[in-house]
Amino acid sequence: MRRPTSYVPTSLPVLVASIVSAVLALGLATPTATADTPVPSQEATPNTSAAPLDEVERALDRATVALRGPSGEPDDQSNQVTPARVEATLALRDLFISRRSLDDVNEREAEGLLARPTDGVSDPYGDGYVTSETKACSRNICVHWVRAGADAPPSDAWAKKTLAVMQQVWRHHVGKLDYRKPAKDGTRGGNAKFDVYLKELGSRGLYGYCAPERRVRGKAKQASGFCVLDDDFAKSQFGRKPIDTLRVTAAHEFFHAIQFAYDFTEDPWLMESTATWVEERFADDVNDNRSYLKYGQAARATTPLDLFDGGGFAHYGNWVFWEFLTEKYGNTLVRNVIQRTGTGGGLPDEYSTQALKKVLKSKGGLPRVYAAFAAANTQPRRSYAEGSAFPGVAPVDTFSLGARSPRADFSTRLNHLTAKTVTFEPSKLKSKKWRLRVKVDAPRRAASPAVALLVLRSNGTLQRRTIKLDKSGSGRKKVIFSSRKVRSVSVTMANASTRYRCDNGTGFACEGRSRDQRQPFALSVKALRR
Repeated sequence: MRRPTSYVPTSLPVLVASIVSAVLALGLATPTATADTPVPSQEATPNTSAAPLDEVERALDRATVALRGPSGEPDDQSNQVTPARVEATLALRDLFISRRSLDDVNEREAEGLLARPTDGVSDPYGDGYVTSETKACSRNICVHWVRAGADAPPSDAWAKKTLAVMQQVWRHHVGKLDYRKPAKDGTRGGNAKFDVYLKELGSRGLYGYCAPERRVRGKAKQASGFCVLDDDFAKSQFGRKPIDTLRVTAAHEFFHAIQFAYDFTEDPWLMESTATWVEERFADDVNDNRSYLKYGQAARATTPLDLFDGGGFAHYGNWVFWEFLTEKYGNTLVRNVIQRTGTGGGLPDEYSTQALKKVLKSKGGLPRVYAAFAAANTQPRRSYAEGSAFPGVAPVDTFSLGARSPRADFSTRLNHLTAKTVTFEPSKLKSKKWRLRVKVDAPRRAASPAVALLVLRSNGTLQRRTIKLDKSGSGRKKVIFSSRKVRSVSVTMANASTRYRCDNGTGFACEGRSRDQRQPFALSVKALRR
C-alpha cells in the first residue's frame, strides 16, 4: 500500500524527475478521464491465462518499482523515497498472476519479489532478514521480526502490539463483518496461522503490502498470502501516531488477504476502494483515508468511479462510494458485493460492477443509487455522518433565475459512471407560488441514465428527489422555488452505465471499454408562477 505523505524532499526536482521518468517508462501515468475528453486506455490487470510478453515484463517492472522505489535507493539527506504512486499489493498480485509466462531469469526475479522476508540473504533483491527471526503468535496470527539491523522494530513490545492489533483486525473483519478467512498457507511460516512480517518500509514510501503466494488447490482464483508491515510506523516518516498508522494499515492490508480468498484476479478499483473503506469501519477515529477524498468522486465527479488510476489515488478516494452505501444500507452491502465477485462455495464469480448492479437491484437499482450518491457529494455536510470534513463537488454551472430571466438551458456529455451537477438559485421570487420546472432529455434507458434533484431550503434542510425518466430518457419535475423558502435547486445528471466490451486491457471494470461513453444530457429549466 502506497500513500501520499506530507514529506517534501530537499532535492525535489531531482527526485520528481526520476519518479516521472520511472512512471512514464512503465506506462503508469494516466490522464484524468473526464466527460469532455476520451477516456484513456489503462494498463491491463492480467488475467489467469498466459499474458503477452510485454504485459508480463510490465508486471515485473511495476512490482520492482513498488518494492524498491523508483531509483531503488532512498534520498541521501532524508532517508526517504518520494512515493511513486504504485500500489505494491496489486503490483505483486499482477506479478503473481503473470509469472507463469516469465522466462527462467525473470521468473527468479519474480520469486525474489514475491518472497517472504524469512528467505533471508538468498533473496536476490536483498529484501530478506539478515539475522535470525523472532516470532510471536496469537490464536490466528503470527508476527515475525528481527532484533538487530535496519528491519528491527524499536522493541519486542512494539512487535507484540502489532500482533494484538492484527488479532483485533481478524476479529473485526472475519468475526464481526463475517468475511472469509484468508486461505491457509500450510506451514509456510512454521504453522498454519496467518503470517505478518515487520520490515523497514517507510524509507521506500510504503506502509505495508500483502502478497498472494500459493493458489488454492482446485480453486484457480483463490490464493493464500502473507503481509509485510513497516517495523515502527515512525511519526517522522508517516506523520501521525505510530499506533494510529498501524491500525489503519493493518485493517487495509489484511482485507487484501481476505480478498485473495475470494478472487485474487478481481477488478483493482474494487479491491482498493473497499480496502480503504474498511479502514473507516475498524479505525473510525483515525481518518487517514480522508487524505484521498480529493482524488475520488467526493471531489471529482467526472472521473469514472471504476477507474484504477495507476498514476494517482482515485481508487483510494472512492472509498466514499462504499461509505455512502453502508451509511444508507449497512455494512453487509459491501460483503454482499464481494461475495458475488467471489469463487468457490457456489459464489457466482461476477466482476465488480456486475456484482454491484445485482446487489443494488433491490435498493432501487444502480442508476438511481449512483445519481443519489453523486448528488450527496455536492452537499457532503448534509449527506454523511462526517461529511463536514469532505471536500465536496462543485456544480459545473450555476444560474440565477428571476421574473425577468426565468429560463435556463444546459447540455453536456458524460462518460460511464460519472456525473455533473447544475445549480439554480431564485432571485427575488418572494411569492410562495413560484415553482421550478425541470425538463430532462437524457440517453435511452439502456444506457442507464439517472437524474437526482436536491432542494436546499432556506432553513438549511435538504429535500432529495428523483426525476423519473421514461424509456427514451425524457423526464420532468416541478419543485418549490420561492426565494423565501429555497436557497437553491441542484440537478445532478448521472451516466450509470455498466455495459462494457470486456478484456480490452483498460483500468476499468472487467478491463473493459464502456459502450456508453460521452452520452448526451440536456436540461431545460423555467421558473413558473402557478
